[in-house]
Amino acid sequence: MSSSTSMSSSTLYGGVSGRRVTVRDLAAAKQRGERWPMVTAYDAMTARAFDQAGIPVLLVGDSAAMVVYGHDSTLPVTVDELLSLTAAVVRGSSRALVVADLPFGSYQSSPGQALESAARFMKEAGAHAVKLEGGRRILPQVEALVSAGVPVMAHLGLTPQSVNVLGGYRVQGRGEDGEELMADAKDLERAGAFSVVLECVPADLAARVTTSLTIPTVGIGAGPGTDAQVLVWQDLMGLTPRPAAFVKQYADLAGDLDRAARAFADDVISGAFPAPEHTYR
Repeated sequence: MSSSTSMSSSTLYGGVSGRRVTVRDLAAAKQRGERWPMVTAYDAMTARAFDQAGIPVLLVGDSAAMVVYGHDSTLPVTVDELLSLTAAVVRGSSRALVVADLPFGSYQSSPGQALESAARFMKEAGAHAVKLEGGRRILPQVEALVSAGVPVMAHLGLTPQSVNVLGGYRVQGRGEDGEELMADAKDLERAGAFSVVLECVPADLAARVTTSLTIPTVGIGAGPGTDAQVLVWQDLMGLTPRPAAFVKQYADLAGDLDRAARAFADDVISGAFPAPEHTYR
């Protein structure tokens, strides 16, 4: 079977196919029962590193508002700010499917506004899909985007763009709210979403949603029962001072940066750097 119709003989994670991962590949992975990782990226160099590591999906999240631009929530980041980051991630990667978040205020008012924003990410930045937060209230936007040929990743549970309505960063979907979330997920699937992120929801609910849908689910603080898992790369690499309880840190980049900066400073002050081998003759 040619690489144009499959991911070769490789699995979704770590495979080499000579082409970009597509939403059809993600659907096929769910049918096989294959779990896969998704990581955020905001620049070309980290995108290249994650792409070469075999990460099949990179998310240019509106979390850039905090980890790139220094805000205390996702709300302030703009379309123009995310466009430049998305373009860098696309240029830095060659295999991963690149998903761009539509930021707060860029899609909520109407399907037309959503399509205009999504078109900019597809045309100007080269994104392969977009992500929207919300359930039934954004169904018209999802339907309009899918009808126009834009792949849509949905996002339920804790939706950070609605943090002020939710009353903070709290677990969502407990009790009767869980059945509403389930209904939202099924409606989003019917509207054409190719995947749905489940953030900060009880693990049993996330597992039930996952088995109820034919499209893959991506968990973040939603337990082990989802089809995929996503983390902000600064969280998983140990750059975030106080990560959420659902984060596992796989490195200590904050410590490495501190040690390297101090070593550089000491060498400059002592005159050890630049040494002869670092000097042009």
